[in-house]
Amino acid sequence: MSVEPASVAAFWTVSVLLILVPGADWAYTISAGLRDGSVLPAVSGLLLGYVALTGVVAGGVAALVAGTPAVLTGLTLAGAAYLVWLGAATLARPAVPGTGGAAVPSSRSSRVLTGTGVSGLNPKALLLFLALLPQFTDPEGGWPMAAQIGTLGLVHTVSCGAVYLCVGVLARTVLGTRPAAARAVSRFSGAAMIVIGVGLMAERLL
Repeated sequence: MSVEPASVAAFWTVSVLLILVPGADWAYTISAGLRDGSVLPAVSGLLLGYVALTGVVAGGVAALVAGTPAVLTGLTLAGAAYLVWLGAATLARPAVPGTGGAAVPSSRSSRVLTGTGVSGLNPKALLLFLALLPQFTDPEGGWPMAAQIGTLGLVHTVSCGAVYLCVGVLARTVLGTRPAAARAVSRFSGAAMIVIGVGLMAERLL
């Protein structure tokens, strides 16, 4: 017996609702959609980050990290600092369709790595996986827990891919011929990343 279809459906519903809440992933995707010829490298990076988080949770490492305050604090501060840096770079050089920009490196591999950092270094996502995924698994099921968590993580990752591709393409389509609006949205995305990063720092340190 594999993962119960009802559990997968319930998890997928919760997952999509969470994905639809704008955050750092949305900000990075919109910025990439405005700046790059293709949003695929940026979204691929975000998905790789979630694949890595799924592996961490499935391997039991997340529970160890969550139970070690010093490690969790370090991870939070590193992820928050990365978001602040990325947001500040975006504010300094807001993306405009077709013009490129220095806020994020222009090579495909660099855009993939940046996306991986945005999602993979997000401690909120790690704790979300740790708290959410186990609720939809069955310790007495036919599949090992790691396989069940991996399946649910794949569901979340695929859902992220569908939503973020739509967000990036829509941003480029709607704002592609409106440089002023695109610049304003890009600056808003950069500011959002800074606010999220500072919020994570404050939550951990205060």
